[in-house]
Amino acid sequence: QLQLVESGGGLVQPGGSLRVSCAASGITLEYYAIAWFRQAPGKEREGVLCINTRSGTTRYLDSVQGRFTISRDNAKNTVYLQMNSLKPEDTAVYYCAAQLRDTCLLVHGMDYWGKGTLVTVSV
Repeated sequence: QLQLVESGGGLVQPGGSLRVSCAASGITLEYYAIAWFRQAPGKEREGVLCINTRSGTTRYLDSVQGRFTISRDNAKNTVYLQMNSLKPEDTAVYYCAAQLRDTCLLVHGMDYWGKGTLVTVSV
């Protein structure tokens, strides 16, 4: 069955770090651009970072510059979002999504979505 499954979310204190993972089954992520989105309570979903098939990255939020990085391990069919120096405003459900193309072009829409993992940044 084709699916993306996020994991690694949880409660972390401000200033802390967390790595969330996106594992795929039924598709080979190597051929997909993969993006992380997030949706905070009461807000619209927004793109965070994307990684293309050659591991080039695109950032969509200025607020995560220097704090969040995206990476991929094709051997494990998994993409990661490393989040450092977390702030309360980073609290959201984080989703990964796959796009069957070499480059990141979120306006074209994503082909597959995970169900999300909740990240809560609080004392």
